[in-house]
Amino acid sequence: MRKADTHSDLADLRLRDYLPRSALRAAEHRPERAAHPAVDAHNHLGRWLSPDGDWAVTDVPRLLADMDAIDVRAIVNLDGLWGDELEANLGRYDRSWPGRFATFCHLDWTETTAPGFGERLARSLGRSLAAGARGLKVWKDLGLSLTDERGKLLLPDDERLAPVWGVAAQAGVPVLIHTADPRAFFSPVDAANERLEELLANPGWSFAHLGAGHYDRLLEALEALVAANPATTFIAAHAAGAAEDLDRVDRWLTAYPNLFVDIAARLAELGRQPRRSRALVMRHPSRVLLGSDVFPPSVGEYAIHFRFLETGDEHFAYSLDEPPPQGRWRISGLELPDDVLKLVYAGNARRLIPGLVSG
Repeated sequence: MRKADTHSDLADLRLRDYLPRSALRAAEHRPERAAHPAVDAHNHLGRWLSPDGDWAVTDVPRLLADMDAIDVRAIVNLDGLWGDELEANLGRYDRSWPGRFATFCHLDWTETTAPGFGERLARSLGRSLAAGARGLKVWKDLGLSLTDERGKLLLPDDERLAPVWGVAAQAGVPVLIHTADPRAFFSPVDAANERLEELLANPGWSFAHLGAGHYDRLLEALEALVAANPATTFIAAHAAGAAEDLDRVDRWLTAYPNLFVDIAARLAELGRQPRRSRALVMRHPSRVLLGSDVFPPSVGEYAIHFRFLETGDEHFAYSLDEPPPQGRWRISGLELPDDVLKLVYAGNARRLIPGLVSG
């Protein structure tokens, strides 16, 4: 693109080329190390999401050195899958570095295309937990694309899945469940969509074809699932899929003691409503977990999380990327007190997830 140096050039400037520098002079605190020992309860270290099929982290000792430098004591790896892939993740991380990693397993959801899938999936979970998995990861395809033997969309509150949740409850391990996606992903991809740039770059992330009402149906299904299984611990990823509606999250945390949330990949949403976000954490300090969902883990991105949680800084970038990936806005910090920070950073995760390093 040629340099825009005239009025007419600027009038035709494309949005993607507009990268304004803020003139605001505000306080800046850039913590390079967590104020208290931290656990990243939501990350991906395996091969499940890697575009090239390689490990998301190619140098584990280097990762551990970075973790030590910023006082991230442990990372939850959500890429265990099942069978041989679970064994590979456990061997690479959990067994090689005890206490520093906790790998969660998945279920083979192709089982849902034949009757009796709930019992088969429950048995699979039992085998994975016996092998060393520290919890179960359920992805967003439950409710978005998975179908049963009749071709009907399978939702999180389907009663046929009850045996799975029962195994998790009996074993005393959490279910980290990703339900839905940002509300904008269910809206038309048009000029009014606040995540337009993100959806244009990732067209497969749009679920507008399911209709705006499907977003609310998914959240209703998540609530029904949690309510129907009080003995099972659920960690609802990404601020329970409702980061744009924290009143709803507040109601759920008040009503269901078996529900917890992480903040993974939702700094953009939480940080643009810092007073409401802080009120939520202060009201439920034992129910919120640090999670980054930044993979491979990045020292620079962790520093943004520390700044968000620890400081009262205003109007700063929620990502190292420019333009930022989720929306063209800035965030402000929560300035959480030390006792709450200790819980969010690690205390809550250690209480829920077996095998994490203490102290």
